[in-house]
Amino acid sequence: MISIVDGGVYYYQRMKHRSSNNSFLMNNPSIKLPPDYMMYESFQLNYKSYYFDSKESAKWLVELISPYKNLNSKSVLDWGCGPGRIIRHLPDLLANAHLFGTDYNKKSIDWCKKNLPDIRFDVNGILPPLNYSDNQFDFIYGISIFTHFSENMHNIWMEELSRVLKAGAVLMLTTHGESFKRKLTNMELSTFEENKLVIRGNTSVGHRSYVAFQPKSYFKSLLNNFNVLKFIEGDVKSSNPQQDIWILEKKKTID
Repeated sequence: MISIVDGGVYYYQRMKHRSSNNSFLMNNPSIKLPPDYMMYESFQLNYKSYYFDSKESAKWLVELISPYKNLNSKSVLDWGCGPGRIIRHLPDLLANAHLFGTDYNKKSIDWCKKNLPDIRFDVNGILPPLNYSDNQFDFIYGISIFTHFSENMHNIWMEELSRVLKAGAVLMLTTHGESFKRKLTNMELSTFEENKLVIRGNTSVGHRSYVAFQPKSYFKSLLNNFNVLKFIEGDVKSSNPQQDIWILEKKKTID
């Protein structure tokens, strides 16, 4: 049933944005865009928003992290990069950075390799390990990745991210926190209020329709190898809940 609804939303968005998307293609023939469903899976099916909003998101990301880490000449990983929505803009924002993107969706990675130069792209499994060395990265970001994970995956992926980060490196993640309580059923809300993870998982783990909701104290319990540099609680904008933002630092000495 969830798959049917998801397909319906996809076709609705195709029709809704068809005219504006065709105009975008005519006015921006040099901009490479992923196939429609690939774009929909990672964002929404609006070409203008996909490209220009993502460019602004890349600028926002660099500014958000700048008080904690200068990313020029650093090793940066977009974990769960999809079709490279954000990382495609980082070569213009970071001088001499070593940029990597990884995702479990092989089709997305194949598209990135063919269309987004100056970035190394890799396929990872739905479970660890990543195809990288211990202590390789200065900064990793994962936007709306834990929001589609089972509980077991929360624990093992936090350990894996710690493995590939250098001591003192920065990690930025987003989660579904307090602002998303309005979307929960009464039973789900009761679980959330008990500071337990809520899973809405009647579909394939990792897919956009597989959703996890993380109380602050629950997610904080996963951060044994990290210090919290900043926590930004998501608010509600135009009736849309925003995800919590975690800016973390890998401990220089792991307990």
